[in-house]
Amino acid sequence: MSDAILETILKLAKQRVESAEIYYASSQDTPIEFENNRLKSLQTKAIRGVALRVIHQGRLGFASSTDLTRLEDLVDAAVQTSDIGDVAEFEFAAHELKAEATIGRTYTPPTTQELVEVGERLIQQVHDYNPNILVDAGFHVRSGSARIATSSGVYAERSSQTLSASLSGNLVRGEDFLQAYSYDVTRDRTPDYDLILKELLQKYQWAEQPATIHSGTFPILFTPRAAASTLGRLFDTILSGQVVVQRASPLADKVGEKLFDDRFTLFEDPTLGPSACTFDDEGTPTSRKVLIDQGTVTGFYWDRRWAARAGCESTGNGFRGGLSRPGPDLVNLCMAPGKTATADLIAGIEEGLIVDQVLGAGQSNQLAGEFSVNLDLGYKVEKGQIVGRVKNTMVAGSIFEAFQQLVDLGDRPEWVGGGAYLPSLLFEALGVSARQG
Repeated sequence: MSDAILETILKLAKQRVESAEIYYASSQDTPIEFENNRLKSLQTKAIRGVALRVIHQGRLGFASSTDLTRLEDLVDAAVQTSDIGDVAEFEFAAHELKAEATIGRTYTPPTTQELVEVGERLIQQVHDYNPNILVDAGFHVRSGSARIATSSGVYAERSSQTLSASLSGNLVRGEDFLQAYSYDVTRDRTPDYDLILKELLQKYQWAEQPATIHSGTFPILFTPRAAASTLGRLFDTILSGQVVVQRASPLADKVGEKLFDDRFTLFEDPTLGPSACTFDDEGTPTSRKVLIDQGTVTGFYWDRRWAARAGCESTGNGFRGGLSRPGPDLVNLCMAPGKTATADLIAGIEEGLIVDQVLGAGQSNQLAGEFSVNLDLGYKVEKGQIVGRVKNTMVAGSIFEAFQQLVDLGDRPEWVGGGAYLPSLLFEALGVSARQG
């Protein structure tokens, strides 16, 4: 069915435009959600649609639709938007691509009933620890496929199936709200439910006692989750080819310069993890790429549009949100691990903090490579021991200064949400702002 749609659109478009690119996507999501200890949702959602980019009279046109019965209208809309579209600075994919073998095709996810039973068991186990915790549990069985065809003869397809599991709790004690969460995203295996539970209960145990820290400069350890949402997100932004071309990245003119610690290597490996894929949403092959090699900036990641503006080639990083136009994005962000166990990193802290969960993306001046985050969940460390939870605390710093004061990276990276593979990181001195009371 989808191949016939692609062929029809291509035939219609070829009659009217110089070149065309069609992106067809279908997805299905079955959520099993518990809220405040009770089962809430079991409704399956399915979406399919197509996005069309054309080059007409030297300009780009774009249209998308989930109504696959009006393909002529789709082509009309794409042609019409080209009248006011950008000048086409690049060409659509024209190389040969083979259909991607489906990863995890032999894996059968748990049934809805099995996941309901897992959710009920996890909630009971949290309540065995503390019956006052309001527990949310969620599972999403997602399957999807994408097909790409261009008027230059490219045809490629891929499919995926993922299962995510999350467990969170809210403990209310007077005016104090303690929220903690844990989750896992998998592609060809069942999530480790026991590990998710263990991580959540560990957070509550560490947070049982209140602790305080004064404003100042202290050693700070980021867990992989906190590193992904704070440092990973910042590097993701400033290594984007779009941000480089827009002169908004502090790394724009720094290729070949050593700006970070020798032990810091940042790379993308599209063969790993739940999001693994062999080509991007423009039909460009993906590849492993080192962005920062032992502290030295080695390059950026590009889609076709921004690569053309910079006079270079796409790196296979043109991805879409739904049926939107593609833009630069990473399959995953990976960081080479260090040589020290996280427990040993903590044991070496005389007085400092562990950052575990942060509120939002944080405020930052990305032009300066700066970050500033409020702690949603953080712990005080005294003489190598976790002594309790800190509140009303902010951690701030610059990636350039922080990585010049890197104590070490943890020796075991962890997947965070399927899009980042990072170890814990300990910095010798970052700024802490704490409000007492």
